[in-house]
Amino acid sequence: MPATADLEPVHPRAMRTTLLLAVFSVTFAGLIAAETERPNILFVIADDWGNGHAGAYGCPWVKTPHFDRLAKEGLLFLNAYTPTAKCAPSRSAIMTGRHPWLLGAAANHFPYFPPEIGILPEALDKAGYFYASTGKVWGPGQSLKADGSPRPMTGKVFARRKTAPPAKAIANNDYAANFADFLQETKPGRPWFFWLGFQEPHRAYEEGSHARFGKRPADVDRVPKYWPDNATVRGDMLDYAVEVEHLDAQLGKVIAQLEACGELDRTLIIVTSDNGMPFPRVKGSAYENANHLPFAVRWPAGIARSGRKVSEFISFADLAPTFLEAAGLPWANSGLRPTSGRSLFDIFKSDDAKPVAGRDFTLIGRERNDLGRPGDVGYPVRGIVTAGMIYLENAEPSRWPACNPETGYLDTDASPTKTFLLQARRAQGSDPFWDLCFGMRPGRELYDLTADADCVSNLASARPDDTENLRAKLWAELKQQGDLRALGRGAEYEAFPHSDERRRGFYDRYMKGELLEAGWVDKTDFEKAPLK
Repeated sequence: MPATADLEPVHPRAMRTTLLLAVFSVTFAGLIAAETERPNILFVIADDWGNGHAGAYGCPWVKTPHFDRLAKEGLLFLNAYTPTAKCAPSRSAIMTGRHPWLLGAAANHFPYFPPEIGILPEALDKAGYFYASTGKVWGPGQSLKADGSPRPMTGKVFARRKTAPPAKAIANNDYAANFADFLQETKPGRPWFFWLGFQEPHRAYEEGSHARFGKRPADVDRVPKYWPDNATVRGDMLDYAVEVEHLDAQLGKVIAQLEACGELDRTLIIVTSDNGMPFPRVKGSAYENANHLPFAVRWPAGIARSGRKVSEFISFADLAPTFLEAAGLPWANSGLRPTSGRSLFDIFKSDDAKPVAGRDFTLIGRERNDLGRPGDVGYPVRGIVTAGMIYLENAEPSRWPACNPETGYLDTDASPTKTFLLQARRAQGSDPFWDLCFGMRPGRELYDLTADADCVSNLASARPDDTENLRAKLWAELKQQGDLRALGRGAEYEAFPHSDERRRGFYDRYMKGELLEAGWVDKTDFEKAPLK
């Protein structure tokens, strides 16, 4: 810029004309070249599909042949993480390329998404992509423009096709048929981005449906240590598996369509989930299985060596930079705020001879996931995951992590597993599994993921050096990013109002006797009185 400033006074009009012609020529030539190279993009995201639950990861009780195929023909990621294990903040990170705690109100679940923050669909439109979707894209929450008019994140929605679901509570969206309708509207020469948002395996489930599909409790090879190993929990896990297998079958039909029309190898396909499985101590929490997710990529034209298992750490903040690099749109021209992520192209282009630099950790955290505490406050957490270790720091350890017991533990969806745990504590006065899933937590937690993948043995006091080293790295990174908690302004997150006005102030209103609907939990989830 200084050189331009020096030259401009000499022949300002001529200089502007020359520069504009040069920029136009380079840009136009680049667009022509890029148009033949830019891939279509199919982004497939499940709702609550958890870590390791696919055949490609060695899971014997969840059959996912189509996900496994993509992983075999592309890349299988072993350390993919969402920054926040709840629907809206997780998807906000995808939409913006920024960690949720850099998004103001959108750090929370059920937010008013800030109208001043740019989003992926708007950037893809600038890049000339046909952006469309079926199923769940972003939410829950409200996305409005500054003038109060709707600001949809869906693009053109394809949802006309319905089908009879194989089990009750599975959505009747015929995802593959709706994708076929979308393909009919694509045009040669114009790349597309399709968001395939499965609503599975979000609850509710048809309880016991697994038996109809030939699944037996003995099929589950391991129950996590934070749940009791019994028929109730195993059956709940298998009902979840039925839903995962449904989405994989639909994924297979989509892949077949791309193959039939000759677009499969010209399409960048990414398949993942927004957060961990909807069970106690997983979805909404910050432990290993909450944020750690399945993730596979297929793109023959863009991946240097397919068939790899990628151990580098990646974050959902990396997705928007990846999509826009594939689309040929420089971030500076995207209209999005500076990203806290980085494109996955460094991994795509790697020959796997040595680890990709700068991908040896990831940051996780949460603010307000659900209502159910006095004053609508959240349960703020920040954490860091490295190879073999996870450190978590709970800013408000005197609060209930899954929301208050007397208002139904609203940050944990209703389920047979949840019911069993609550009844066990009520019957016995205490229960170790209830403690792990719902009990209050210390300010600092450290877990050895190699020996304790379920994060049940807190080593924060036993290994003070590891604790302090990870803590220092965590807060240095967060401060550099501009996290308000790292800057001493964490209360600002809790001041943002919940976007569902019907339930705002839930705790205080409920405790005064107002009957409020909370359809994601059971009436029996509510304790009769506050617990100590």
